[in-house]
Amino acid sequence: MKRRFPATTERGEATRRRVLDAAVELAAVEGLSGLTIGRLAEVLGMSKAGLFGYFGSKEELQLATVAAAEASFIERVVEPAMRADEGLPRLVALCTYWLDYAATALHGGCFFMAAAADVDGHPGPLRDRVAHTMRSWLFALEGAVRAAQAAGHVDERADPAQIAFELNAVEIAAAWSRQLLDDAGASERAKRAMFERIAASTTRAGKRVLSEVTPRLEPLRA
Repeated sequence: MKRRFPATTERGEATRRRVLDAAVELAAVEGLSGLTIGRLAEVLGMSKAGLFGYFGSKEELQLATVAAAEASFIERVVEPAMRADEGLPRLVALCTYWLDYAATALHGGCFFMAAAADVDGHPGPLRDRVAHTMRSWLFALEGAVRAAQAAGHVDERADPAQIAFELNAVEIAAAWSRQLLDDAGASERAKRAMFERIAASTTRAGKRVLSEVTPRLEPLRA
């Protein structure tokens, strides 16, 4: 269907952002594969024809929703963490902001944990887009570990890919515990597990840095 409401206008961009914010929330609760223009129109009180003006198909809407969720994650997790000093402080900041975001940003929990479970068995552009985002996050964690090694905070013999894998696994477990078991203490247990995993690979200098930076992290803004 041909678009009738270009999103290049100021009003169009504002409406598109509002629609995508709602789409991210809806997908976190009901699943990305079930996100349709019809369902989103119902939630927003808009017409399907109006939404088709911004997204010409279900797949286009879903891909745009993944991109919007990624942009939010970067703004609320990656960018604040990048303000921390390079090395162990930045790795700790990434983990802390990540856990806080996953626990508080959306009513349905972590968007990407839900999206990954929803599309992992369905090859295609949507699965590829979610996989690309998750892979990029693992690379970011791995890069932070390598930077901590270069700063002398993490043992040079440690495997950055393995540490990133384990940190990611902890958050997956926390998301499962929060959402399925209603475990209010899941985030704190995950934070403890992450810091203990990091501490297990730190140098003597790194242990001092870890003890200094952990209490100084500010909570994620609501």
